[in-house]
Amino acid sequence: MNTKKETVIKIKGMNCTSCSANVGRSLKALNGVLKVNVNFASEKGYITYDENIINISVLYDTIKKLGFEPIKESSDIEQVSLKIGGMHCASCAQNIQKLLNNLKGVKEASLNFSTEILILQYDKSVIPLEGIIKRISNLGYQAGVRNKTNNYEEDNSIKNLNLIRHKMLRAVALSSLIMILMVIRMTGIYVPVYRLITAILAFPVIFIFGFRIHKSSFNSLINKTANMDVLVSLGSLLPYIVGLLGFFFEMQTFIEMAATIVTFHLLGKYLEIKAKGKASDAIKKLIQLGAKTARVLREGKEIELPVNELEKDDILLIKAGEKIPTDGIILEGRTSVDESMVSGESMPVNKQENDEIIGGTINQFGFLKAKVTKIGQETFLSQVIKLVEEAQGSKIPIQDFADRVTGIFVPTILGLTAMTFLSYLIFPEFHRSIILWGANYLPWINPDLSILSLGFLSSIAVLVISCPCALGLGTPTALMVGGGLGAENGILIKNGEAVQTLKEVDAIAFDKTGTITKGKPEVTDIITVGSITKSELLQLSASLESISEHPLARAIIAKAQESHLTLSNVTEAKTIPGKGIMGMLDSHKVIIGNQQLMKDLDIKIKNKKDIDNLEEAAKTVLIVAVDNQINGLIAVADQLKEDSKSAIEQIKKMGIATIMITGDNKKTAEAIANMVNIDEIVSQVLPDGKVDAIKKLQRRYSNVAMVGDGINDAPALKQANIGIAIGTGTDIAIEASDITLVKGDLSTVVASIRLSKQIFRKIKENFFWAWFYNAVAIPIAMLGLLHPMIGAAAMSISSLNVVYNSLKLKKAEI
Repeated sequence: MNTKKETVIKIKGMNCTSCSANVGRSLKALNGVLKVNVNFASEKGYITYDENIINISVLYDTIKKLGFEPIKESSDIEQVSLKIGGMHCASCAQNIQKLLNNLKGVKEASLNFSTEILILQYDKSVIPLEGIIKRISNLGYQAGVRNKTNNYEEDNSIKNLNLIRHKMLRAVALSSLIMILMVIRMTGIYVPVYRLITAILAFPVIFIFGFRIHKSSFNSLINKTANMDVLVSLGSLLPYIVGLLGFFFEMQTFIEMAATIVTFHLLGKYLEIKAKGKASDAIKKLIQLGAKTARVLREGKEIELPVNELEKDDILLIKAGEKIPTDGIILEGRTSVDESMVSGESMPVNKQENDEIIGGTINQFGFLKAKVTKIGQETFLSQVIKLVEEAQGSKIPIQDFADRVTGIFVPTILGLTAMTFLSYLIFPEFHRSIILWGANYLPWINPDLSILSLGFLSSIAVLVISCPCALGLGTPTALMVGGGLGAENGILIKNGEAVQTLKEVDAIAFDKTGTITKGKPEVTDIITVGSITKSELLQLSASLESISEHPLARAIIAKAQESHLTLSNVTEAKTIPGKGIMGMLDSHKVIIGNQQLMKDLDIKIKNKKDIDNLEEAAKTVLIVAVDNQINGLIAVADQLKEDSKSAIEQIKKMGIATIMITGDNKKTAEAIANMVNIDEIVSQVLPDGKVDAIKKLQRRYSNVAMVGDGINDAPALKQANIGIAIGTGTDIAIEASDITLVKGDLSTVVASIRLSKQIFRKIKENFFWAWFYNAVAIPIAMLGLLHPMIGAAAMSISSLNVVYNSLKLKKAEI
């Protein structure tokens, strides 16, 4: 059952942005709050929370305590994923995104040009989804709600790719004929009615195969926006029309140039779409991992049915070698499961009764009977796919400037084009001197042309060489490939911002239990005081701890079960968070806890030397008192994960400070810290004190990451500059953290840092080449040293260069 809820609260009394920031921080620190956005201008707080963890009344109380007045507003905020068709460049995506973010009722719109996926958050009580889709359609683009199933829009992608391929091949064939005729004519051989033949051959290239370009250009101008198609459209239509004037006036023909420009554009677009398809291979592979059918037991009969027809609590029958159809829990059987698609770990995982299994993983050996616990979009695989797609569609801070430039790029180029043509008319001798110099080195320059023709050629070159796509593709393609690589290795990146933040981290705080250690403590020592026996002390302790879910309690209970001890009933039980537990057993008051609890209750601790020795051996000591008298000690130790020491060493070599946060006393914490060679410890931290511990670290370091289990540490994960949930695959963990590491090993923390650096390096490389290309190519074109046909080819190559550079990430070692 999905327990995630979204609500909008009107907050009165905020006087400045500091007020809204304070409200946002306070709400975000609450356990169970998944996402907060407090807008000072609208006086509204948009809050996503888990109703199983926190009640909405707590949100109101928190706001009231801060001195503001909360008023419930619409809770009709919805998030939907739309597939956008008809975009031809990054400017198209910018125009759509700008329109939507200015619409009343739209909370946030993030459109990824590479994947053509729009992640939209809107208030359905203010604007219906149909209204939003209509506004997109009015811009000349197609929009539709994506399938709720895991079927990637592969059929449409293949259909579009084949359509462009057919247009491109036909355009190449006709343009090749034009080029052949042009070369024959240049050799001095007379070609009768040359202009008429080229005009007829070029017509379908420009007006049929290039129709989409002109239609997009027209729609863009009608809506007072401008995209790259405007540049290509003008760059092809103007030469063709001017070339036709040659039927009436004595002038050079530019028809060949017009056809070639459209052909190069179609060729470049085909290769770009094909390359972008490779960038999203990781998601397609994830989707293909899902099983297509399942064998279930219904009314005592075994039947086979499609996975999308499964229902919760269905009984699955899974044979050896088969894919597990969906998430569930084992009822009968033992096996080893290949979970490499989840964690990237090749070693199979042993499973038995009551263990959870994940859909898409492979049952290697035994026969299993399992109960379905999750279906459809609730499954782990669906959540991973959703997470990767949303991360690919998210923005990264470094992209903001590029987005602003892309928004004004086309109008700027149109202005430069007009300036170039006017410059040739105003300063003809200056330009002719450059043309004469260039003719000595560049064979495509013809100094014999009139200044009007030279100005026209240079202006068209400026139009077709300029490329906003290279700027717009730099970030999303790197995120697509990098996010996919991460998913294949069990690293789930929630948003693009996390990539930039993680690579700038200068301190990482680790929770101890389940992060540095295995999280499965065992009883190592039992020391008695007085006449009580070890069995009696263990039976007493296990009886009281039976009401607790704490890992230390489970260790004591497991030890009692090994010894076949019978537990007693407990009354008046009370848990003291971070300190211990107390209750009544057979009319005796029993207390189990740490030294601080004993001090609080004025119970004198006699065997301090034993406690010190155990703590120095990295063991957690639980003191057992009966009727306010110490009766013994139980020591519990949690083994280190095999890779903890090496992973922390590697993190330190990166220049990142390492800190361990634990509820253990200082001696035990220091012993564990020494084992893994961690820089610093923060000990005796109560569960609700981790947020304060992170805040203190943030005052010392610029960027602090927190690594924890994603559920118990949720507030601290959110307080940190970047939260990393490790070793979990739960919905809450994914929501609470910026990055979720499916494997429980600390080595994946190292891998995630390396991955973030690799992705960011590619983004910077892409931006460099995009800026460099435009900064160099446009001035050369303005000076008349670049032929428009070469410019059209260069424009296509610049976009491809960015995409293929991002694809190199697939081979990156993390």
